[in-house]
Amino acid sequence: MANHKSAQKRIRQTKTRTERNRYYKTRIKNMTRDLSEAIAAKDLNKAQEVFKQINKNFHSYVSKGILTKNTAARKISRLNTSVKKLALANV
Repeated sequence: MANHKSAQKRIRQTKTRTERNRYYKTRIKNMTRDLSEAIAAKDLNKAQEVFKQINKNFHSYVSKGILTKNTAARKISRLNTSVKKLALANV
């Protein structure tokens, strides 16, 4: 256990940040899973709606410092590719 005030504060900060990061990581996983399910069901409208929400949230997470800019761009790009493939398949 920490004996110094600064070390005790660090422990409190780490706990808070861990909880917050766990929340956002879970949100990211759930959103991508929802998109994958919509794509698997070949539901283009739902997939586009979910992708739109993912795009908005990922950019928000970049501004909050949860994700780095390049990570968000890479994930959005890959998800967008899968949505476009579904759109081409429905044509």
